[in-house]
Formats: sequence, C-alpha cells, structure tokens
Amino acid sequence: MALKAKPIRTNVIVSDPISDLLTRMRNAIERNQYEVGLPASKMKEEVARILQAEGYIESYQVQGEVPQKLLMIKLKYKGKRNRERVIHGMERVSKPGRRIYASVDEIPFVMGGLGISILSTPNGVMTGQQAKKLRIGGEVICNVW
Repeated sequence: MALKAKPIRTNVIVSDPISDLLTRMRNAIERNQYEVGLPASKMKEEVARILQAEGYIESYQVQGEVPQKLLMIKLKYKGKRNRERVIHGMERVSKPGRRIYASVDEIPFVMGGLGISILSTPNGVMTGQQAKKLRIGGEVICNVW
C-alpha cells in the first residue's frame, strides 16, 4: 500500500541536517506515514543505511540529480494492520554546538541493548556495537530504540 508523498521543501536552510532527519522521521512515525522525504546528503544516506541494516526502516532511496537530490525513506511497521511502530524513539546526541565523542569504553549501551547508537568513526559511520568490535571510538551521532 503505497501512499503518495507530499511535496518536499528542499530550499529550507537547516543548521543541523541530522536533527532535521530525525525530526522528520519522528513526525512521520507519529502520523503513521509510510514514507518520508528530505534533502539528501552523504551523512543522511549513511544513517539511513544503518537503520535499514538494523531493521528499523524498510528501505531508502536517493532520487534526482545533484543540486536537488532527495532521500526517500520507507518506514517500517509491524503488528496487526502494520500500525505498531518499529522505532519508538530517537535522540540526537552530538550537536553542532556541543560535539560528543566516545572512546571504546564510553560507547553508550542504549535501552539495555534494545536500541543502537550510531557513531561517526575514522572507519566510517557505524553502530556502537560494530565500533566496539573494531575497538575504535568516535562521535556519537544519535541513539535509536
């Protein structure tokens, strides 16, 4: 059941693109929408890739050409009539005004292991669990549960 996405405002200047991504996803989940679209960037694509790999979203797709590329994210629901949300919460940890870095021993354990933390490391964007296995730290971008 595909719903038609509403037009996306891409000419809005955003000071924190990751917070914008999380807020748009949070708002779409609250309204039980199946798709959310937003201006694309490499960091947003990496966050979407991790969310898909961890089973929090169904899929993502980059559409369009360079100045106006769009990132379309298909949200995931479960339960009767597909109305129970898979993502129960998201929070931005490191912000432009205050960057939060974590060493291997300080990587957050989200919701007793039921959630994930997403980190930007020297080896790329990855989950906290992957960073612990590789024994590297980095900037804690966000937590999802």
